[in-house]
Amino acid sequence: MGLTVAVLVAANLALHRWSGLFGLVTAVVVSVLLLGVLRWAGGTWADAGLARGTLLRGTRWALVLIGLVGAVYLVGALLPATRTLFEDRRYDGMSGGELMMRVLVRVPVGTVLVEEIAFRGVLYGLVYRARGAVWATAVSSLLFGLWHVLPSLDLATAKPALNTVLGDSAFAAVLAVVGAVLFTAAAGVLFCELRRRSGSLLAPMGLHWAVNALGYVAGFVLSLPGE
Repeated sequence: MGLTVAVLVAANLALHRWSGLFGLVTAVVVSVLLLGVLRWAGGTWADAGLARGTLLRGTRWALVLIGLVGAVYLVGALLPATRTLFEDRRYDGMSGGELMMRVLVRVPVGTVLVEEIAFRGVLYGLVYRARGAVWATAVSSLLFGLWHVLPSLDLATAKPALNTVLGDSAFAAVLAVVGAVLFTAAAGVLFCELRRRSGSLLAPMGLHWAVNALGYVAGFVLSLPGE
């Protein structure tokens, strides 16, 4: 597991620094490398949640979860009390093409692929083989939360809803990071449980993509003039 963590630390730094095509290539390379580590450690495709016999079940889980997230986001975007949660200054000036690039390429490849293979695939599988589901969930979710420290450094200023509550101070930025780590660690527990119950990595992949990609869509639509 130590080698897996070392790869994740290097990948986290690289993916935070690099974007665009180079970042996408890095995400694919890291994903392949992590699967190689799993195989080197004696793991199987089943340990990664990618056994052939589980793919159809995982696909069904993923489609249902995507539909549920879409319904929740639609309701949240329509209600005045919750639609401000979708506001994000990072949408300013974004074009429809850029949105599609995020939804169809950057999120599934640069985020979902590498993170799910890393945390609910390889890491979960290795710890599960040694210590069982509880330890696998705990270790995977904790490291998944810490993975989001660097991406959340500008969260307090990017999200108007957070900025209104926390302000612009350094302490506010720290609170935003801590909140992001705790939230993503909790999300990691849910993703691990989906992986365990479905037996497939596709289930958490579907939910992960829906939360991120459909969130971009909702935020982009609400940022359009007249919305």
